[in-house]
Amino acid sequence: MPRYSEDTLVQQTTADYLRDEFGWESIYAYNDETFGSEGTLGRKDDREVVLTRYLGEALVKLNPDLPQAAYQEAIRQITDYSLSQSLLQINQEKYALLKDGVQVSFRNGKGELVKQRLRVFDFDEPQNNHFLVVRELWVRGVLYRRRADLVGFVNGIPLLFMELKNVYKDIRSAYERNLADYKDTIPHLFHHNAVIVLGNGVDARLGSLSSRYDHFHEWKRLDEDEPGVVDMETLLKGIGNKTNFLDLCENFILFDDSSGKLVKILARNHQFLGVNRALQAVRDRVARLGKLGVFWHTQGSGKSYSMVFLTRKVHRKLGGQYTFLICTDRDDLDTQIYKTFAGCGVVDNDRDPCRAGSGEHVQALLRQYKSHVFSLIQKFNKDVDPAMSYSTRDDIIVVSDEAHRTQYGRLALNLRNALPNASFIGFTGTPLFKEDEITRRVFGDYVSTYDFQRAVEDKATVPLYYDARGEKLGIATTNVNEKIAAKLEELEIDDIDISQGLERELKRDYHIITAKKRLERIARDFVQHYSTSWETGKAMLVCIDKPTCVRMYNLIGEYWAARIHELEKQANRSRPILSCKRLPAPIVSMKGRTTV
Repeated sequence: MPRYSEDTLVQQTTADYLRDEFGWESIYAYNDETFGSEGTLGRKDDREVVLTRYLGEALVKLNPDLPQAAYQEAIRQITDYSLSQSLLQINQEKYALLKDGVQVSFRNGKGELVKQRLRVFDFDEPQNNHFLVVRELWVRGVLYRRRADLVGFVNGIPLLFMELKNVYKDIRSAYERNLADYKDTIPHLFHHNAVIVLGNGVDARLGSLSSRYDHFHEWKRLDEDEPGVVDMETLLKGIGNKTNFLDLCENFILFDDSSGKLVKILARNHQFLGVNRALQAVRDRVARLGKLGVFWHTQGSGKSYSMVFLTRKVHRKLGGQYTFLICTDRDDLDTQIYKTFAGCGVVDNDRDPCRAGSGEHVQALLRQYKSHVFSLIQKFNKDVDPAMSYSTRDDIIVVSDEAHRTQYGRLALNLRNALPNASFIGFTGTPLFKEDEITRRVFGDYVSTYDFQRAVEDKATVPLYYDARGEKLGIATTNVNEKIAAKLEELEIDDIDISQGLERELKRDYHIITAKKRLERIARDFVQHYSTSWETGKAMLVCIDKPTCVRMYNLIGEYWAARIHELEKQANRSRPILSCKRLPAPIVSMKGRTTV
């Protein structure tokens, strides 16, 4: 008989919601579960976490007319694991099996050895799978026995884990106390896990097996155009839907070791919605005349991962023949994006070259039907005769990072002449200006939007505050800013070498900007501000060029030392005893800081 408390009522309400709204089967286990092949879940005992009864039925249904040995071999591969591997490594290995299928060998009716990959899920028809949510499931580890609040199984595989607290409890405790304990005492429950949800009936967050608590995120919207609601029901509507859940598991999970440490990435709400919008644009690329749109997701929103999600899903769902040309305008961006793709196992330039080293190399790569090609737009520095294009394929998609920059001049024209039938999508972290008709003419309008305000609300980035200190110091250069903006617009259209163009056109204004008195005022204000308003944190000063950076470094160092001396004198005058005891916080703070 079910136990009733506020905690268990949250569990029951959640399980009932998945059952009533989305058709999941719901079973209450606790102490009512019976074991054996005909038992409640078909488990032999409480050590089993894969429900082999349901898994076996799914394997037969999705891969009919095979010898029983083939199904048993698939089950063995799914359930067996090596003790020498970490939990995350096992999870990565099992994810590949579940997503791509289990390759088995068996003898056919003629006695011939056959190799075949068996499907575990029907990703194309979600309703063709068995969805089960189990409440209060006992699981025994090596030393301890634990009871999981809710475990969601698809075809017998425990893909969903939910730790639920009382409505008045902070869900952080579900992470710090319960989830951490479960991963330590019953780690095998997470070998196949795809999604972890922490909730209390009101608030809820989801994350991956390796996510820190700060990386567990809310699911606020079912559609990008919605204002967003933070509650557990919205999250359940977003991922409890069978189609969305399998889509999330199939196409929105990455394992990335680009940082030197393996991490598991689960797409955030805005990435899931945005990438699916972009995928639809690829489907409609002919009707859209190759203009797939501008993907504007602000800084800190994971644009590089969104690129990986998009290219992988296109290859998986629309066909592997597509070639993605990832095009940037800076070496550091090109390297950063390539490392993300390589860290996620999508490309490997050493084994299969995909990074263009020259204009001739990018031309050769684009003629080889590569899945991905990485290049700077500067590699298209030779004029291309439209009659002598690099490729006339219509399944090449150019992914332009920071699409509003350097996509409209001679190099961009060469790129388009080289790939006349390609489609274009622009990724950017900054919004288009209202009058920016060129970007819209090249890429189309927004295909997905995740602006700065939403990112701040979702804590994907920190708030930004603007203080126009130039007016206060009497050193404002508004007219210079306007000149730079106007000249940038001309240069982006006519010439790739923006820095040289600006230097040529703004020589006179350069001397105003870097005048000694102006730099001295800025340095003094900088030191005054950070010695009175801040006691912790970091600051970054951006200068017009390297020589100015050196000058500012020296000025700030000089005024910084003077400010410390001034504060120490004030402290000694007001309270002499402080000189032999603890120094005031501002002095300690300033002495503890360094400039680099």
